[in-house]
Amino acid sequence: MLMIAALAILGAIIFSQVNVHPALSFVVGVFVSTIVIRFSNTSSKPVTSHDTATKTLYVGNLPYKANESHVKDLFAKHGEVFAVRLMKDKRTGKRRGFGFVVMAATDVVKAIEGLNEKDYMQRTLKVRIANDPKSQVEQD
Repeated sequence: MLMIAALAILGAIIFSQVNVHPALSFVVGVFVSTIVIRFSNTSSKPVTSHDTATKTLYVGNLPYKANESHVKDLFAKHGEVFAVRLMKDKRTGKRRGFGFVVMAATDVVKAIEGLNEKDYMQRTLKVRIANDPKSQVEQD
């Protein structure tokens, strides 16, 4: 965007010095802006969370009073956290004391080493890589 503004100012200065029909200067401006926008959009792609490989960790023996933000803050000290899911009882809605944390794959070992068998809110956490969910074919 800054580049387009700079080109617009430069173009205005150049075309004010040269005796050119306004329609021609407009067409040249549109053409140059189109080229700049096209090349600036394709030259660099920002890294998004979808580009990062992730792993899911099982977290057991969580305190019942711990919520998703508590767990996210705890794991964020050891790496990038993408999601936290704490399991609840379907009938009562109360937390069941375990859940899952989705983290960057590069940070998983650090999180396991830093949190497994460590005390958190008077409970000893159990942290390991989660098992893959079983498919319907395997369950039948």
